[in-house]
Amino acid sequence: MSAVGDGEDAVLTVAIARKVYHPDSVEPVEAVRDLAFAIRPGEIACLIGPSGAGKTTTLRILLGLDADYDGTIVPDPRASENGPGMVFQEPRLLPWRTVEQNVRLAMPRPQRARDLDGLFAHLGLTPWRDRFPGALSLGMQRRVALARALANDPRLLVLDEPFVSLDDAAAASLRGLVVDTVDRLGMSVLMVTHNVAEAIAVADRLLLLSPRPASLVATVPLDRPRTSRDRAWADATRQDLARRYPGVIAE
Repeated sequence: MSAVGDGEDAVLTVAIARKVYHPDSVEPVEAVRDLAFAIRPGEIACLIGPSGAGKTTTLRILLGLDADYDGTIVPDPRASENGPGMVFQEPRLLPWRTVEQNVRLAMPRPQRARDLDGLFAHLGLTPWRDRFPGALSLGMQRRVALARALANDPRLLVLDEPFVSLDDAAAASLRGLVVDTVDRLGMSVLMVTHNVAEAIAVADRLLLLSPRPASLVATVPLDRPRTSRDRAWADATRQDLARRYPGVIAE
């Protein structure tokens, strides 16, 4: 099993032959089967699949949180000193710590004194550094979570439904920050989302997953520049995907 887009310069190569859950007193559940893909330097790839397809399981494996599977992840997240930066659906901030403390606590101890002025300025967090998370809107808390993920200068940023529950303006602002950060720092992004329109707006490639057990149905490149992706093009792209992959993309 070779990963789609595999190559020596891949930031991440995923090749999961099989992942099976063995819950007590019920039949085993095969969550992933023959799932292979690679993330290239500097690209934004979006992982899309129906609910329950195995996206969360895949994330847990590639982050090193689940080692009970057949296959390989390169680089091995359990052996890497500088693994992916992770932004979860919820910000997961410590409410009794300030914004800056939340960001620095995620850094290796020897690096916690490094200068983060540029990072906070870029994400619009400078005025909030000494505030506690409870004083921030959900959109601003998501920015803090993004700062925490970026503080270690990862080559790969992993986003799990990062814009869910935000209003349109806050979601658009955060999406713009992510894209600008990727372009500025030259990092790669793997984003899991149920929002097809969102994926079409920001991704360089769509990775479409089958219903469980998750496997790769198709890799869809989006070659039009992001600045030229107007509403008509996005709607036409989604309709075409729904026609070609009805089990993955809803009408």
